[in-house]
Amino acid sequence: MIKIVITENQGNQRLDRFLKKYFGKAPLSLIYKMIRKDVKLNGKRAKEDTVLKEGDELTLYIAEEEAEALKTRPRAVKAKKQFKVAYEDENLLIVSKPFGLLTHGDSHEKKNHLANQVIDYLIGKGEYEPSRDTTFTPSPANRIDRNTTGLVIFAKDPQSLREINALLRAKAVIGKYYLTVVCGNLRENLSLKDSMVKDQENNRTLVLEAGTEGARLMETQVHPLAHGREGNRAYTLAEVRILTGRTHQIRAQLAKAGFPLYGDHKYGGDTSGRSTQLLHSWKLSFGEIPEGRLSGMSGKVVTADPPEDFMKTITRIFGKVDKVL
Repeated sequence: MIKIVITENQGNQRLDRFLKKYFGKAPLSLIYKMIRKDVKLNGKRAKEDTVLKEGDELTLYIAEEEAEALKTRPRAVKAKKQFKVAYEDENLLIVSKPFGLLTHGDSHEKKNHLANQVIDYLIGKGEYEPSRDTTFTPSPANRIDRNTTGLVIFAKDPQSLREINALLRAKAVIGKYYLTVVCGNLRENLSLKDSMVKDQENNRTLVLEAGTEGARLMETQVHPLAHGREGNRAYTLAEVRILTGRTHQIRAQLAKAGFPLYGDHKYGGDTSGRSTQLLHSWKLSFGEIPEGRLSGMSGKVVTADPPEDFMKTITRIFGKVDKVL
């Protein structure tokens, strides 16, 4: 027999989902069998969709050896810290991701990615203990591409993750702003609304007419900040706000609008010796946050300076732009 007292980080989730995380190696069929025969919640039988609360006591009538065999052991991951902390409190950690680092791991990079670096950072601070918080891992609420730099939001607990995800889905509550350099002389604000489908084979986003059946909506607002030239080429420093978060959204929509990103060979931008786009997630603006764990973020603005090579390019093309940044 095993007893588990539900902690704050483990509460507010369904019984079946908790057990699936707790016993990572167990198939769902076994989880549901456990709930029917081997699990009591506060001394009583419970349904799989019962929502657990902090302080609830689960009793599992299974052998400790069987339970240990079904658990997924957290691996100690040592990932060298490459990010900078832009903002931190007891609920959220907002970091600035450097160029070339994945937000999550993939089939080629399973260790040294931003998520693991943040986990290691929080373990070092004593704010996260994998062996204790078996059903929750601090995780990013937004994602930026490997070669895009800037702000990524991490939640430190399940409730904060749920709240920040809901706020991001609400579009207007958190303003997500990027800095980029586009090819061409962009003089007017752009309000772009298109549909998209993913070309998986070529890892590209195809931009279609807004409202195309079966395609997903993309909304982007673009504001020119400064103009410059190199040789016979015109460039614009622009601030971009995304209202949706699709793969390659900024790159694909601006290319379709006739202003591809400087250095973006995939979407037709002038490379001029660059092999990747200049794109930096530089500002998060928090509006009025409803009552909850994150309500203290109301009115806050979090920024991250562009990396050194980005600033050198801006200075070379546009001169000093302190007044517009």
